[in-house]
Amino acid sequence: MQRDVVVLGAGIVGLAAALKLQEKGRSVAVIDRAGAGEGTSFGNAGIIERASIFPYAFPRKLTDLIRYGLNYTPEAYYHLSFLPKMAPWLARYWWNSSPAGHMRAMRGALPLIERCVAEHEPLVEAAGAEHLLRRTGWIKMFRGEAKYKAAAEDAKKLAPFGLSVEFLDEAGLKAKEPHLQERAYGGIHFKDPVCISDPATLSRSYLHLLEKRGGALMTGDARTLQQNGAGWTVKTEAGAVHARDVVVALGPWSDLVFKPLGYSLPLAVKRGYHMHYKPAGNAVLNHTLLDADNGYVLAPMDRGIRLTTGAEFADRDAPPSPVQIGRTEPRARRLFPLGEPVDAHPWMGSRPCTPDMLPIVGPAPRHQGLWFDFGHAHHGLTLSAVSGRLLSEMITGETPFTNPEPYRAERFH
Repeated sequence: MQRDVVVLGAGIVGLAAALKLQEKGRSVAVIDRAGAGEGTSFGNAGIIERASIFPYAFPRKLTDLIRYGLNYTPEAYYHLSFLPKMAPWLARYWWNSSPAGHMRAMRGALPLIERCVAEHEPLVEAAGAEHLLRRTGWIKMFRGEAKYKAAAEDAKKLAPFGLSVEFLDEAGLKAKEPHLQERAYGGIHFKDPVCISDPATLSRSYLHLLEKRGGALMTGDARTLQQNGAGWTVKTEAGAVHARDVVVALGPWSDLVFKPLGYSLPLAVKRGYHMHYKPAGNAVLNHTLLDADNGYVLAPMDRGIRLTTGAEFADRDAPPSPVQIGRTEPRARRLFPLGEPVDAHPWMGSRPCTPDMLPIVGPAPRHQGLWFDFGHAHHGLTLSAVSGRLLSEMITGETPFTNPEPYRAERFH
């Protein structure tokens, strides 16, 4: 079977890239060992994060480092046995989180963040998935004055970028979320992000659009990828698929392809968990809510209220250890009336992260026709469509809408 492009990975990043390539006239096959959106894309907080101008930096205050080092915080947890393996990556992450490094990451991410919603919108409309969009933004809640005021100063920095932020006192927060059970000093409402009520359904909707346009999802193992003359071949259950170009969009599993081809890229994972709960009684959560004091998110989803955790630093393939669910669920129940769990056990996924907080998007340095599209960290959903556009422009030889240099793999060599 012949296609112009094979995309390895049926998560939201791979599917969005495939759709953008179809718009450029390329025939596309997506290959995965599972279904659409069944990996990392299944379990995020469901935010297309238009307001995330400033990347998530590594803590640099000594008090924060000590607090996280004690391994008792609800927002971060690590496997002690894994730290020696991850230490070099963490050191690079810390180094890139200096004021200069963080500003460099912000400048690199900005062209993508600015277009993240705009690039999703036509895909969502074409896929008939508008019902999944909630244009409510999200709220960051604070119990104490000091944290609130510090965060408010940071949020004011978004104004030059044309972003809408509302600062809420306790009464204002209560007006927006009347069923919160704990008192709060206030909240910050980020209004530009768009929330998705079922991220997995969005992935499946993108797959249906891909198929409607002549593409296909095929079951296969990306590790069978081989260079074949001027192109590439991947084995699937339906037979071998040949293409001139191949896109590696496997998220945290991308190393299974790039390492055998001789690439050493600093891709690490931050694992995360979620659980769904029925709201108790007639309680309603109107906005996705981040508890700034405890590092978890409550997101109203079609399946129920989704409780998502912060980062777990552990081996990607280690057995689940949902310590953070255990730490955050009691706190979340005190804040909002959660009822019975909907899920039998916590879901776990892995976020693919780079130490400079930017994704890897562009051509592989030493292999013609091999392209990378991974390392989106917490923003796979957010950046999937816009990075797909950038990649499709590079593959088809068009002038990219932004300078692609900050995202190239060569920056790590």
